[in-house]
Amino acid sequence: MMTTMRHSIPGSSGYLDIYPERKVSLFRNPYIVSLTAVASIGGLLFGYDTGVISGALLYIKDDFHAVKRSNFLQETIVSMALVGAIFGAAVGGWINDAYGRKKATMFADVIFAVGAIVMAAAPDPYILILGRLLVGLGVGIASVTAPVYIAELSPSEIRGALVSTNVLMITTGQFLSYLINLAFTQVPGTWRWMLGVSGVPAVVQFFLMLFLLPESPRWLFVKNRKEEAIAVLAKIYDFDRLEDEVALLTTQSEQDRQRRDDIRYRDVFKSKEIRLAFLAGAGLQAFQQFTGINTVMYYSPTIVQMAGFHSNELALLLSLIVAGMNAAGTILGIYLIDHAGRRKLALFSLGGVIASLIILALSFINQSSGNGLYGWLAVCGLALYIAFFSPGMGPVPWTVNSEVYPEEYRGICGGMSATVNWVSNLIVAQSFLSVAAAIGTGPTFLIIAVIAVLAFMFVLVYVPETKGLTFDEVELLWKERAWGNNPHAQTLLQR
Repeated sequence: MMTTMRHSIPGSSGYLDIYPERKVSLFRNPYIVSLTAVASIGGLLFGYDTGVISGALLYIKDDFHAVKRSNFLQETIVSMALVGAIFGAAVGGWINDAYGRKKATMFADVIFAVGAIVMAAAPDPYILILGRLLVGLGVGIASVTAPVYIAELSPSEIRGALVSTNVLMITTGQFLSYLINLAFTQVPGTWRWMLGVSGVPAVVQFFLMLFLLPESPRWLFVKNRKEEAIAVLAKIYDFDRLEDEVALLTTQSEQDRQRRDDIRYRDVFKSKEIRLAFLAGAGLQAFQQFTGINTVMYYSPTIVQMAGFHSNELALLLSLIVAGMNAAGTILGIYLIDHAGRRKLALFSLGGVIASLIILALSFINQSSGNGLYGWLAVCGLALYIAFFSPGMGPVPWTVNSEVYPEEYRGICGGMSATVNWVSNLIVAQSFLSVAAAIGTGPTFLIIAVIAVLAFMFVLVYVPETKGLTFDEVELLWKERAWGNNPHAQTLLQR
């Protein structure tokens, strides 16, 4: 029987210093890699949807003249997927807790595939908008589910890298979308193919999840399905580490079951430590969007055309290079997030983002001079922006949100913070073209640069380092922050 924990906490620095042979390497266990790869297809759908609409919109405007004449209709086609994602993320936490991570993923796949079919067959802009809403609903649920599923299957020493793999799949999906956009530029139906093929990976993930992937062992423990959970953990850890992990999860799941039944959304704000965790997690999600990433990803071909490159094909090609840099930068982030740490990586990333946004702003402000070099300076600014954003502010918010909440709050808080991300995303996507038309593209990028400065200050003050910590240690960290100066702190920390 594995009922007691014979050593220190599994995954803590002390535990792995004493037993370094029990560390799990990122690529030595093909089972972990395969689980992460399949779960991350949700990220691929997320990224593909983000990127594909930027190219498809160029051709949708050619087919539907009402769209071509209206910035508002263009923004609505782009942003209606975000409206769906907001609702998907809002209910995603509840679906995850009630039915499990596996069923939540499969449900998201079905909705996404149906949405892709509706978009491809849309006879008018309004049916297209309906398809975008359905696709967004699936993406929203997946955006909550995939990071939590991967985090709960991951050994703490490589959790950051594995969760960041989901972000890599997001950027890979964006890159793939530009490739597919280019492939279909000369094919009859152009945008219908671009949008319709997005249903294929959703169908693939559905069947892989159905037949090959297990449920999260942490969720199984909470649901008192201990034997199933141990069978999954046995494929991840050797026997000695498995013994301690099972003992730890047994203790945690008993506590979680006692607390979970009474958890409601309003309870998040009753506990000081959970409020602090949610502030850090949701704040990072909001700043990820308000620092402009999806302004770049949704509208990069349009931005390139604003910079003076009017050919659709050239705009897509230059945007493809930007998307490729995004994917490459995320690979660097996978390495750095468990070595440099979440906080340092975010601060470095935001410093570069601020500089690149200023370059973008200046290039557009000076474009009226007629000097063609400013067009290329704008493209370089886009590339520099991606080079700094992708390794840091790309993966860090999703990684932090997958690990900063206690088990009984993870579904609810994960869903709420993802909803913050999608609402922020919607605000940016729905307003960028209109704001740029009203005050100019250069001043718009200056505003985003100011927001990036605020984001830097936020990370400096409110976001702690969680690199290498177990879920229990992260929970203790928030209690220390909340009650460290309280005379009753030691009593609280021992709970």
